[in-house]
Amino acid sequence: MGKIVVKIGGVASDNLTEEFFDTLADWQAAGQEIVIVHGGGYYITEMMEKLNVPVTIANGLRVTSAQALKITQMVLIGQVQPAITTVFQQNGFSAVGLHASCGQLIQGTFIDKDSLGYVGTITNIGTGMINDVLAKNHVPIIAPLGLTEEGEWLNINADTAACKIAEALDAEALYLITDVPGVKCEGEWLEHLTTDDVEQLKDQEVITGGMIPKLDSATSALTKGVKEVFITNSIAKCGTKITKAKVFA
Repeated sequence: MGKIVVKIGGVASDNLTEEFFDTLADWQAAGQEIVIVHGGGYYITEMMEKLNVPVTIANGLRVTSAQALKITQMVLIGQVQPAITTVFQQNGFSAVGLHASCGQLIQGTFIDKDSLGYVGTITNIGTGMINDVLAKNHVPIIAPLGLTEEGEWLNINADTAACKIAEALDAEALYLITDVPGVKCEGEWLEHLTTDDVEQLKDQEVITGGMIPKLDSATSALTKGVKEVFITNSIAKCGTKITKAKVFA
């Protein structure tokens, strides 16, 4: 059976549609195994503001102090993940929440502790726990948190986590669900890009802002075995498909 990894936002528990779950059910009926990676930035920011903890973003990453890390853990594992898992269960899927401490799932190291705090980069994905959950016909719902070798927790970018998990699982497809229907160029939503196209559009500054880390992660996943990546606002619609090699008619 093939595997499909889907990254959804933290607010997904409020926004997942019947169409979304119908598509997942169709994939499962076709023999595909589904892995979900979720974010939580909106709710983390909301909680930090409530607790009067400063929110600082640097190069698209949330600067994560020790206090901010505790809030991130609390929100992702205590609020967002249970909400998403519950919605999956209400829609007929057996879902299991996973995070870094489950079988050394996401291992990592600090990017730059002096400037970013407890923000991490991934060094290894422990696929054993994921495959165990899949073997029991459950859908793993994974929070983007990591652990260092010394047992320190790390805040990981959710798009990066999804791409690394897709790489480790040798996934057939990776869907990065965002709030736009794909990648736009000259006013048009693009149906297909290659990894070469991505670099060209970055050089031309057509691709900017938050789309850059998504596409960088997508390119990395494609060069390491993932067959195709979709950036879209709906898994029922392809959005922009990204592949390693050009598709010839």
